Amino acid sequence: MKETTVSSTSILVLRIAVSGIFIAAGINHLQKPQGVAKRILEAPSGEFLSSIVDPHFLALSSGFLLLLFGITFLLGIYTRISAIALVLLLIPITLTIQINGGILFGPLWKNIVIFGGLSFFIINKNLPYQIFPKTK
Repeated sequence: MKETTVSSTSILVLRIAVSGIFIAAGINHLQKPQGVAKRILEAPSGEFLSSIVDPHFLALSSGFLLLLFGITFLLGIYTRISAIALVLLLIPITLTIQINGGILFGPLWKNIVIFGGLSFFIINKNLPYQIFPKTK
């Protein structure tokens, strides 16, 4: 497959744009955990989840992790690891909350697009504008 070049500025813009959703969601989870817990309980698998772990704890812990990895992703600190962590957080959130609206539900597709953006950073190693790029 032919190697192509991508503008390092466009990579930076993509990383900043994608990180914003996680930082905002993390802050929201931490500021309003009762609202997030309510959404968890209203989800089809909410009853099952609440029998395993407290929804309030899930809201706070996911908020902390979304904020932490959103910031490290934004700053380019271990970008690939941060992107993997965010995907691992995004998948259960999408399957629990967002899929409830069906295949034409906008937030579901928003999460799919975010997954695509994160995949770019997982697949492409040694991208510019990273604080700790992996060297060969």
